[in-house]
Amino acid sequence: MKVDAVVVGARCAGAATAMLLAREGARVVLVDKGTYGTDMLSTHALMRGAVLQLDRWGVLPDIVEAGTPPVQSTTFCYTHTDITVPIEPRHGVTALYAPRRTLLDRVLVDAAIRSGVDVRYGFQVDDVKVNGRGRVVGISAVQGGIRRDVSADIVIGADGLYSTIARRVRAPRIAEGRHAAGVLYSYWDGLPANDYRWWFKSGVSMGSIPTNDGATCVFVSVPMAQFGKEVGGNATRAYTRLIRQVSSAFGERLQGSTRVEPVRGFGGHRGFIKRASGPGWALVGDAGYFKDPATAHGITDAFRDAQLLSDAIVQGTPAAFAEYEATRLDLSRTLFEVTDEIASLAWTDAEVQSLHRAFSSEMSREMRVLSAMRSAEMRTAAPPQVEQTRVA
Repeated sequence: MKVDAVVVGARCAGAATAMLLAREGARVVLVDKGTYGTDMLSTHALMRGAVLQLDRWGVLPDIVEAGTPPVQSTTFCYTHTDITVPIEPRHGVTALYAPRRTLLDRVLVDAAIRSGVDVRYGFQVDDVKVNGRGRVVGISAVQGGIRRDVSADIVIGADGLYSTIARRVRAPRIAEGRHAAGVLYSYWDGLPANDYRWWFKSGVSMGSIPTNDGATCVFVSVPMAQFGKEVGGNATRAYTRLIRQVSSAFGERLQGSTRVEPVRGFGGHRGFIKRASGPGWALVGDAGYFKDPATAHGITDAFRDAQLLSDAIVQGTPAAFAEYEATRLDLSRTLFEVTDEIASLAWTDAEVQSLHRAFSSEMSREMRVLSAMRSAEMRTAAPPQVEQTRVA
């Protein structure tokens, strides 16, 4: 099989990139080792840039119609003060959303299919194909016990934090984080809210994020080096204890709610920025750029870079790919560095408030860049309707 592009990883970054390329007329295969519509670790929170992109791509109505509650404000709870920031209408965005990944990824895959993408699940990619000049020209994978190769003009790694594509092309690291936090999280029913709420105390933080089906994701974080000791073999007990440590009032409030899923954990991983493209390959999403979930900006990054990368591929010139690298790094560097400092969980109230102001300033700059991408908005406004099936 020979196509214009093969995208490895059918999550939010990969599905969005595949969809955008197909809308430009490219022949695209989107493959994933998993199955359609499965859940995954996520903060769920979409920032303004992500909502803007979903609206431009014509898929935001699907998110809203599925019952994703609008978020009208963000509250930062510090040791001595709470600060609430309303979501004011700007750039056409009037509210934020935090869809479950079972919904968000599925909606984007469905949009990719409608745009003409050939989607294949149960596709375990284990290598890239390289020609005699050192250019990547395809992938090699196993599906149903059968070896399958796909040749492509470009291979896009959107296969997450432990990306096979990034490893096989030996994508060099441009930046590395020094800090990371371990996270315990679960979902609660009967906890009405219309805001993102973040608590920050030295050594521990917490978040409350309203999502689909009346549920709220509540997570609590500690430094990665302390995570194992804090959990101590009982994640549920540690989760309850740490929540009360951050806010006894919120802990009491949870007693009137019902936890509807088990407590799960993520031990933490230091962030990185990798080179995002090379001869015949590119990276998008966590495959090329991962930062601690402390600032809940990962999905927004993924959508931003899906648009930037697809634009570069459509132009197809070395200069276009160089611009993708430069713009992505320019928009990511400060967000990455500030997130890394927040993830240390070693700051005073004044210091973390200063970090939040710096992060907000960078998000505003990012929004100005995204809102100026008029040509991309026009190109994706009316996707072609193509009959296509999803291959299990």
